[in-house]
Amino acid sequence: MRWTGRIGIGSTVTLTLTALLLTGCPKRPEVVETVPRPGAPQGMAGESAPPTTPRVAASEEKSPTEVAVQAPDTKPTETGAAPEARIAEAEVRQDGAVGAQVSELKDVYFDFDQSGIREDARKLLNENAEWFRKNPSAKVTIEGHADERGSSEYNLALGERRARSTRDYLVAAGVAANRISTISFGKERPFVLGHDESAWRWNRRSHFVSSVK
Repeated sequence: MRWTGRIGIGSTVTLTLTALLLTGCPKRPEVVETVPRPGAPQGMAGESAPPTTPRVAASEEKSPTEVAVQAPDTKPTETGAAPEARIAEAEVRQDGAVGAQVSELKDVYFDFDQSGIREDARKLLNENAEWFRKNPSAKVTIEGHADERGSSEYNLALGERRARSTRDYLVAAGVAANRISTISFGKERPFVLGHDESAWRWNRRSHFVSSVK
């Protein structure tokens, strides 16, 4: 019985050794690199830092309160310059006008939506009537103009009323009616460019040009 037990134990040991030889030695466990490589972005080991998106500076925008608005009663600036400083430009812009400007005759200006002769315009028209007396053969055309507000049709009619009221004043001052003709351009030919009273005040006017013979 003792020999039988020893034989059984020896067989078991032999089988175990044989199995180990057949399966081979166990592999060496792999070592996972946990230290970031030199130059790699800082962050968690084995992870690349998320790409950084460059910030683009937004374009500067001024709020409406930062935009200066010229008050209607302020003195005209470049776009609202006095007509005397812009005559050359105005004459170029008035291509197709009835005739050349008569520099000796003074333009007269009107209040908004009005065609009546103002008190300050009466002195100018009296001086214009004197010029007619000194130039008996001269004939002129009075152009009636309006500012940009309102429809084209309305401003054409308003410009015509302004031109006629100017002519009527000169006729009452002794100028022959057949020496003066009228035409209206409404808002189509502004004398001063702009979108506020500093420009509009100069565009509501009666303008004198020589008549084509």
